[in-house]
Amino acid sequence: MDFRLTEELQMLKDMAYKFGQAEMVPIAHEADEKEQYTPEVRMKAAENGLLGAWIPEEYGGAGVGFLGHAIVTEELSKACIGIGLNLYGACFGAQNIFNYGTQEQKKKYLPPICTGEYVFAGAYTEPNAGTDVAGYKTRAVKDGKDWVINGTKMFITNGTCSTHMIVQAITEADAKKHSSFSQILVPCDTKGVTRTKLHGKLGLRASDTAEIALEDVRVPQANLVGTAGKGFYQLMHFFDITRIMIAAQALGLSEACLAASVKYAKDRTVFGAPLGSYQITMQKLTEMAIKIEALRGFVYKSAWLVDNGTPDYTLAAMGKYLGGQTAVFCANAGVEIHGGYGYMEEYDVQKWYRDAKILELYEGTKEAEIMTIGKLLQK
Repeated sequence: MDFRLTEELQMLKDMAYKFGQAEMVPIAHEADEKEQYTPEVRMKAAENGLLGAWIPEEYGGAGVGFLGHAIVTEELSKACIGIGLNLYGACFGAQNIFNYGTQEQKKKYLPPICTGEYVFAGAYTEPNAGTDVAGYKTRAVKDGKDWVINGTKMFITNGTCSTHMIVQAITEADAKKHSSFSQILVPCDTKGVTRTKLHGKLGLRASDTAEIALEDVRVPQANLVGTAGKGFYQLMHFFDITRIMIAAQALGLSEACLAASVKYAKDRTVFGAPLGSYQITMQKLTEMAIKIEALRGFVYKSAWLVDNGTPDYTLAAMGKYLGGQTAVFCANAGVEIHGGYGYMEEYDVQKWYRDAKILELYEGTKEAEIMTIGKLLQK
């Protein structure tokens, strides 16, 4: 059991960190305040091989696997998880093409993600169906050689800035619920697609989030991704993998909170002594560090297992659950250590505090992870 990163992965980690600090940190405050998507940073990231880093070299990616992708996610999240999501999330949904798409689809759609030309979205969640994916209502019916799609999607990452999206829709209306879904690739400029940016999010404000309406949207039947009627299972597999990246986001954000809190505790003087010299401050810093180190184990091991063909999706769910808890804990502790200053926008901890909560909500709420893990424990 060698827990050291390879030289290649350590170089990737260092490069991603430096990129985040140089290209993201200087604009993070403004992007958060103005809810700005950052395409210029995406293109710079493409030049450095940071987009779709998990995609194999034969399809234009850096080929660093899911561990490498998790490390990129971690390091960029230290700078800003909103802008970071614009980068490591540019391939969101394209995992379905890699796992289930045809060779033609892989060659056509994966390379442009890595160059920054294409941005993908996963059009899954609906206004009345989030974690309950079996409750989706969007339908696609065959008409000649096309699919005709009608429905509404909600809280879609990259919603208004994406070039393509993978739409989860009911195609086998007479089949049992879990066998009724399929996944269909839809270019976002297709007639009948209406995208509305959502404003006023608590955090993750630099990331684009939208409501998408599909009204008689027509695409070729060749745009089916995977197997008709297997969309539910394809989506579950997708989330099994991407949960690791949510945990990696949490890891990066938590590490940023700890670093800022340690610095403040050393610099701030209270009652004639450094804030960090008091036991209560040491306790908070120590608990942050312990939770972070535990989370790192979940993230790296889960991603490593995927790369080695022996995935442990229960471990990934545990990591996602712990990730949300850790990020919220560390952000809260960071604000408390900073005191009144932590409540002011000039200090990053207030932003991290707002950003952290989403990590307990999206790609499976913490309650959903409990249900998943709890059922498996009792099998």
